[in-house]
Amino acid sequence: MEYNTLRTQLIIPEYGRHIQEMVNHCKTITDEKERNGFAEIIIEVMGELNPHLRDVPDFQHKLWDQLFIMAEFDLDVKSPYPIPTKKDTVNSKPNKVDYPQSIYKYRYYGNNIRKMIDVAVTWEEGEKREGLYFAIANHMKKCYLLWNKDTVDDQVIFNHLYELSDGKIDLRKVDDNLVSPERLNNNNNHSNNNQNNRNYQNNNRNYQGNNNNRNNNQNSNNRQNNNNRNNNNNNNRNQNVRNNKG
Repeated sequence: MEYNTLRTQLIIPEYGRHIQEMVNHCKTITDEKERNGFAEIIIEVMGELNPHLRDVPDFQHKLWDQLFIMAEFDLDVKSPYPIPTKKDTVNSKPNKVDYPQSIYKYRYYGNNIRKMIDVAVTWEEGEKREGLYFAIANHMKKCYLLWNKDTVDDQVIFNHLYELSDGKIDLRKVDDNLVSPERLNNNNNHSNNNQNNRNYQNNNRNYQGNNNNRNNNQNSNNRQNNNNRNNNNNNNRNQNVRNNKG
């Protein structure tokens, strides 16, 4: 018996050892026409092993590329597609993923604040833009309280907003105040309570649904037991009738 651990390692294990042996045999065929025909047979068998991929674009192209890979790029056959090379397939590396390189201060405000600021400065001057400025400042205060102290002076938020907007939004000299930390915390608690209530209601519905299922199963079992008892009674009566006739 020959163990797989003693055999040569499969290049593409998904196709199995039989396909690999067919590829190896194809490399030994000296007649060019016969070799090309045998390669097409291998492609057909490989396609049969992956019927769910027939609708994938370039399916045949991928099969031919995999054939040359299993042949270690040493197979002299005519391919309907460009013959791949070892450098372009096996040794190729994926393109480097570009990550954002922007490193900025006040990360606890999040990147969305910067996007909001970029949009706000494009609005026309008026009450709506002023209201948006204060909405951004209140959101910044909320983020600041989540990650820093329990209290913060409004001027700190205004200074940060002025810095993040490159001086385009200046609320440092306005008389209006931002929302108090207590109200911000109450809003957070209110949102958490609403989520807890929704979870509680969902749990109750699931519990009631499980109870209904158990009741239905119990009723079904009771009906089955009654039917069994009725059948037993009928059998006993029939037996008594036969005994009396006998």
